[in-house]
Amino acid sequence: MIGENGVGKSTFIEAIALCLGLSSESATQNFLYKSKDTHSSLYRYFTLHKSGRVPKTKYFLRAESFYNFSSEMQRLVEEDGYNELYYSYGGNLHACSHGEAFLKVVQNRFSENGLYILDEPEAALSPSRQMSLLCLIDELTKKGSQFIIATHSPILISYREGEILDLNQNFQKVDYQETEIFKTYKLFLENPDRMQEYLFEMEK
Repeated sequence: MIGENGVGKSTFIEAIALCLGLSSESATQNFLYKSKDTHSSLYRYFTLHKSGRVPKTKYFLRAESFYNFSSEMQRLVEEDGYNELYYSYGGNLHACSHGEAFLKVVQNRFSENGLYILDEPEAALSPSRQMSLLCLIDELTKKGSQFIIATHSPILISYREGEILDLNQNFQKVDYQETEIFKTYKLFLENPDRMQEYLFEMEK
């Protein structure tokens, strides 16, 4: 799902997560927590229609609140003795960078036949790590998993097996090279100096 800031991408997929019984913050169906109520009431107006097999696992990961997720896991280990979390998540997430920890969760906790909802994962990842995530997505979709992703990343929306829905165009399905994301990056990267001259001139 793509669209300009403020169009409602994060709100929409957050509502999907809540309808699936997940927390509005990063969470799985077996690891629910809440640091603060900030979610929209949109989910109250949703009716989910399910078909096919039941997902083996469900996960909602949002880069924005991933620090809180890591902190809650650390608290469970230190205060409640859930040391097995370290083994299942590949170690202490706070001991890693934001991007490394994010990928650890995908590598260690995402599995076949799962439903995974990601909110702007590129916020945690460098371009090369976004490509690593793209490889993991491809591997998991081939094993029956489904991903719903809100993103601004030209790398992630390039996934050849994916569908791009543009919220600025009323959820219309769009081709990769017709997206504003692709066009804007292409325009800028082809001639960054000229683009900056144009942008800075507009500021005067």
